[in-house]
Order: sequence, then structure tokens, then C-alpha cells
Amino acid sequence: MDSDDSTSTESFKKTGCNPLTQTVRTKLQKRRCDLNQEINKELMMRAGAENLFKAAADKKLKETVALELSFVNSNLQLLKEELAELNSCMTDYQNDGSTAVVPMIPLGLKETKDLDVRTPFQDIILEHYSEDQNLYCDEIQEFMDLRQTMRTPSRNDAGVQLLFEYYNQLYFIENRFFIPNRNIGIHFHWFDSLTGVPSSQRSVAFEKASVLFNIAALYTQIGARQDRSQLPGLQTAIETFQKAAGIFKYLHDNFKFAPSRDMHPDSLKSLVHLMLAQVQECVMERKVLGGFQKNAQVFISVAHEAAAVSESYGTVYTDMTQTSVKDYVPSTWMAMVLVKKQHFHALAHYYASLAYIEVNDEDLKNELVMEFVRIHKKMTNPDALASPDDRLSMGKGHLHEALILHEEAIRVHNTCKQLRKIDTFQEVLQHTHTRSISRYADLEQEDDFLDVAGAPSVMPKTSYRAQSVPPDFTSILVTDIFHRLGPLTVFSAKHHWSPPRRVRMTRGQGSFGFTVRGDSPVIIASVEADSPAAVSGMMEGDFIVAIGDINVKWAKHSELVGMIHSSMENLVMDIVTPTSKNFLSPSQSNNALSEVMTQSNSEPGGASHHTLPNNLQPFAPQDGGKSGTGGKMKFSTLANARRASAGTENTTENETKSRSGSLQPDESFRNGCLW
Repeated sequence: MDSDDSTSTESFKKTGCNPLTQTVRTKLQKRRCDLNQEINKELMMRAGAENLFKAAADKKLKETVALELSFVNSNLQLLKEELAELNSCMTDYQNDGSTAVVPMIPLGLKETKDLDVRTPFQDIILEHYSEDQNLYCDEIQEFMDLRQTMRTPSRNDAGVQLLFEYYNQLYFIENRFFIPNRNIGIHFHWFDSLTGVPSSQRSVAFEKASVLFNIAALYTQIGARQDRSQLPGLQTAIETFQKAAGIFKYLHDNFKFAPSRDMHPDSLKSLVHLMLAQVQECVMERKVLGGFQKNAQVFISVAHEAAAVSESYGTVYTDMTQTSVKDYVPSTWMAMVLVKKQHFHALAHYYASLAYIEVNDEDLKNELVMEFVRIHKKMTNPDALASPDDRLSMGKGHLHEALILHEEAIRVHNTCKQLRKIDTFQEVLQHTHTRSISRYADLEQEDDFLDVAGAPSVMPKTSYRAQSVPPDFTSILVTDIFHRLGPLTVFSAKHHWSPPRRVRMTRGQGSFGFTVRGDSPVIIASVEADSPAAVSGMMEGDFIVAIGDINVKWAKHSELVGMIHSSMENLVMDIVTPTSKNFLSPSQSNNALSEVMTQSNSEPGGASHHTLPNNLQPFAPQDGGKSGTGGKMKFSTLANARRASAGTENTTENETKSRSGSLQPDESFRNGCLW
């Protein structure tokens, strides 16, 4: 087992897999990374040479450039062939158990370039959020470290969690820093998983899709390394391959116009079917694991399962022979899929033959006769089962078909250089072929004069139909790294507000002259004319972002009220005025009148939440977390203020649901991805 697979989960979640560790898998990934860089270099050289060739007027210069182009193309072809051979390397991802099993097809991870976001993020923090960019150096570095770590995930559940954690964090990053219709100078560079051709986009959606692709690829590697000679390993393989299929299908359905071929719809479709076929293969292995009873009914059931596996791989082979895919996927994959299609088709005929040979007249008197009637794609005439010779002839026919298919599978296997290197696969093929030959020879000795009947194909039928499992974005909860910038519903890239301004006021005749409501952040609900608040420049709809030197963007309603009370006669606050949206009256912003209804949900400990319909929560950040109570408060007489602070004067107009910086990842994908 690779050392990167045995390290603790918590360690991987923080540091990922050490790319310098000399395990077989990390060597492969490191070589893939190097090849991607070399291919990128050759592509740039070729593009420059082609441009020079077009621009050159001198004949001798054209000849020199043409010669250089031939060298570049030759080098590029060699690099692509080496990468294809690397992608065809399956044995290094398989389990090292002593039992010979048919290998599975895993995917390598997409590689990406380093990303430095310091300057763009600091510019936006200064210009858009009007805050000191130097105060957020730690947060920026934390995000960059997280991205660097997710490039080398460990091949276990911790690696999957690490990728999901980064993926969910992208929701916050997109909403914090990617201002609509503005190029902030960040480009995401990713290399194609199979060809190494680089692609670059400014869209965070491309980054998200690439990370999701790597999660699916990691699932394929986890599934491939399972010990399928044991039931727990088989069950894990089934689960991981189904999860991989679910992510590939999710990308197929949601990510359009992919810049790289590995995320082209036809490529993703073939990957979905490949994963489901491998699930179906595991189901077949689970059925025969540890042996089974040697009777006709069990043989028929196993034959149906093998036919279902063959049919699944037939679908994959059809997908891979499409024009848009056949020149893209490694030839070894296509050969492997074809071999498995023939191999399991042969097994279906083999077990069907055993059913015909083992059955006796007594068995056919019960309901088993209907199993034989339905064993083929075309229903069998029950009269064909009446004679033992007829049953033996049909059994020999199935064995004959099995031998032909076994030999075809071995022939295709031997024509592929990479498959010939997989000893366990060759061992399995030879074993099943020899077994069929031996069985057929025994029947020949029993009756040399018995004609061989033509055997129709076995009906595909399974006890468990493989199905894709959609990604569970709620499995990993993350915290907004830049939560100090404020609640995301107000302080985000898509909203605009004035720079913070400081207001000072002295209580006049027992009142400051303003009311507040909501929390995280608290909003100015009303300002009395000619009051100290009005004189200071405070306006309705302003948000309170600081009291004195204390940041109160995330303050709950009751917390802020208490701070205002403690100021006694003099109050100093920083406030901002939203300019892109009317948060105080969202119904007016939408040119519609809506009645705000509140619902109170009790929590343990006596706390209550007051929530609005999702489209009517002006103060409810979409970034997840715990909610708190909010209310409307008028700062008039000191006595009234103190009673209100104790909770006796709060109105029923509780309109907000404040949240911390936690995110439930399903919100991340639903609200954050622009497919």
C-alpha cells in the first residue's frame, strides 16, 4: 500500500499528500505534471513558429521555420504518446492482493498551475470593501495554501474531503471578489486529464468544474485500489464508482461549453457509463464471491448477471467509438472495455451451459422451467427442454459460444501492448478459457455424435442495477475565510455601498432619534427629523459597521443594542449607505408589495429563530450558519432603552436571520456556480 494512503485523515485534511513522497502513485502524478508542462511549452513553441512561418516573406527563413516546426511536432507527438501510456497504466492503482482479479480503469487527476491572488484580492479589499488590505494577509495566504494543498490530495476519504472543502470555499471567494462585468486579473489554468493540453478561463465555474472532475477521478482511484476478493472491498468499490458516475453526470448536466476535451459532453457521457459498467462488474463479483451452490437456478442467475455486465461494457464501447471520443481516450481503455465485453459475454454463455447440463427432469416439473424459458433474449420453447439430449445439445451450444468469445477476448488482449503487461488480467482470461475447454472436452467424450445447437444470447438481468449517486455538497461544512469582511448578503462583490463614515451624536432630551432593526448587520430603520442622529448625517437604510473602534458587522441585534446603551450620552458609530439595493424595503426594490411573514422555530436552550421566505430576507446572508433573533429598537428615553435592552420593548417585527461564516455546501453549489 502506498504511504500516502495510510496517513491519518486529519493530517491529510490540513496538508494533503506530500508530492515528494516516492510512492508509485505520486511518481505517476509527478510525471504527469511534468509532461503537462512540457506539452504546454511545445505548444507555445509551435504557435510561435506557425505565426513566424505565416509572417515570413523570405523563402530560406520559411524553410528554416518549417524544419523547426517538424521537430516541434515530433517532440509533441512523443510527449503525447508518453502521456497516453501513463494514462493507460492501471496496475499501479490496483490492490496488491494475491488474488487475481480483473483490473479496473482509474483516472489521473487534472493538474493546475500555481495561482497568486494576493494583489487582486488586496486591491478589491481596498477599493470595494474600503478596508485596509494589509489586515487580510493571513486570510489570503490561508486560501492560497488551501488551493496548493488540494492539488495533491491523498487517495482516501480525507483527500475527497479536502477537495470538497476547497470546492465549497470557492462559493465565498466568487461572491467576495469576482465583481460582475469586471476582470480582476485572475486566470485559472488547468491541464486536460488525458492529453495534457492546457486551458485557461477567468470564470470560477471552470475552477469548480475542474475540482469536481478531480473528486470523481479520486473516487475512481479509491475504487480501483479496493481488495475485491473481500466483501467490504467490493462494497466500497461499488459505492465509490457510483459516486464518480454521479459527479461526471453532474458535470455533464451543468457545465456547458467546456474548454477542455475531458469535460466535453461526449467524454463525460462515456465516463459515466464506464463507471456504471465497473459497478455492474463488482455486482457480478459480489454474487460469485466465496463460491455458490451448484444448481441450475443459481447458474441461470449468474448467467444473467454476466450478460448485464457485458451489455454495460458494450454501451461504453459504443460511446468510446464515437468520432468525438475515439481519438481522445487512450487506446488501452478501448481495448480493455472490448475485452471485458467479450469476457463477460463468454461467462454468460458458460454459466447458461452449466444450467442446461445440470438440470434434470425432476427440476423441470416445478417453477424452474420458467427460468429456462426466459434465459434467452428470445423466449425458449418449453418443448426444447423435454429431452435430456436436447438440453445437452443446448448446453454444448452455449459452451461453444463461450469458447469463441474467450478466444476473441484473448486475441484483443494480446494485441494491446499495455494490457499484455497486466499479469492478473491475463491470468483471469486464461483461467476461464481453460475451464471452458475442459468442460467442452468432457461433453465431447460423453457423446461424440451429438450435434451442437446454436445458442442464442443470454438475457441481461441483474439483482442490482448500477446507478449514479449525485455529489453530496452538504457532507463538508466550511467557514468563510474572509468572514471579517461582513455578512455576504450585504458585503459581497455584487453589491455596492458608500465608504464608511463616522457619525458622532449626543443624546438630546433623552433620545438619539433613530431606530434599528435586524442583525448581522443591524440597519437603521428610521431617523427622526432634527434629531441628533439626523444632524450627524445618519439616514434610513444605513448599516452600522462599527461602534467606536469595534467592528459590529456580525453583531446580533441584542449585542449592538447593549453597546449603544453602554455609550450613555455620547455615541460614535461608523455607518455605510448601500447604493445598489434597498435593503430596508426590498419589496420596493422589486417593484412589488409583499407581506412579510415570520416563523419562529425553537431550538434547544430556549433560543428561537425568526425566518422569512428566502426571497424576502434582506439581512439573511446566503453563506450559512446559525441564526439569532433580531428586532426593531427605538433609542428614546434612557429608561425605555434599558427596558428594551432587557427584551421588554422589542417589537414583533423580527425580520432578520443572522448567520455566522459557516456554509452548508449545497447552498454553495446552488447559489455560487454559473453553469
